[in-house]
Amino acid sequence: MRRRYSLFYFIGQGFQGIFRNGVMSFASVAVLMSCLLVLGAFTLLVQNINVNLEQVGLLNEIVVFVDRDADEEKIRQVEAEIRSLDNVASVTRTTKAEALEIMKAQSPEYAHLYEDIDESNNPLTDKFTIVYEDNERVVTLAYLLGQIDGVRKVNNSLELAATISNLKNGVLLVFTWFLVILFVVSLFVIINTVKLSVFSRRNEISIMRYVGATGWFITLPFLIEGIIIGLVSSVAAYFAELYFYQYIQRIVLSDLDMITLIPAESLQMPLLWAFLAIGVISGVIGSAISLGKYLKA
Repeated sequence: MRRRYSLFYFIGQGFQGIFRNGVMSFASVAVLMSCLLVLGAFTLLVQNINVNLEQVGLLNEIVVFVDRDADEEKIRQVEAEIRSLDNVASVTRTTKAEALEIMKAQSPEYAHLYEDIDESNNPLTDKFTIVYEDNERVVTLAYLLGQIDGVRKVNNSLELAATISNLKNGVLLVFTWFLVILFVVSLFVIINTVKLSVFSRRNEISIMRYVGATGWFITLPFLIEGIIIGLVSSVAAYFAELYFYQYIQRIVLSDLDMITLIPAESLQMPLLWAFLAIGVISGVIGSAISLGKYLKA
């Protein structure tokens, strides 16, 4: 019973400190919430970019066409050489007959154009779709593929892939700077909020020290104050982020069929736990820094 009473006492003291410095507490919540919103927005943006790129296969596929007069033995030799190269994750062969059927299925309105085409006069060639692992070495892989005897053409989207990769890197760079700046600002505001609480209770703290109160008994209410600020900021940021994401998702689903967004349901728990962890850690760090300077014995 005593421990339960003591815990409620510390929590009550933490809430008193927040309400005692209402303006600074509100500023702490607002800034930390903004930090979490920016963090969540950029993270969701990067994740959805990755999902859409994986679907269209822009960044990790190369298509190799073999010579028109290559026989089955030559085609198998080309496949073996492709598989032996470094940075090759998988190789999928599409025969010229299969390629013809795919074309027919994609353009049924022009089916009459393919009526006279058979195995003997099929103008298409066998091809290999290569999925690679490392974007940094894709230029070397494309060059080596072009040097294989029996390869007629190598199709890739290296320039487009590089552009999209640079765009992603730019987004990540902006995201990182925004995150660092907002995180530092939020810590600064939390530190000053706790400083005000410490200053307003300086006489009470002196009396507690005089009568022999332990360091934890004095500092725990201020740590809880920082944790409460972090929790409130996290929960507020979570619901705001989820609302805006679902709003954007409804717009995309109704107007932009070509873009795919990760379902909000699959993001709820990871987003909530990440926000709670960052918010609580920020509150603890901010309080600890303030207490370390102003509550030294």
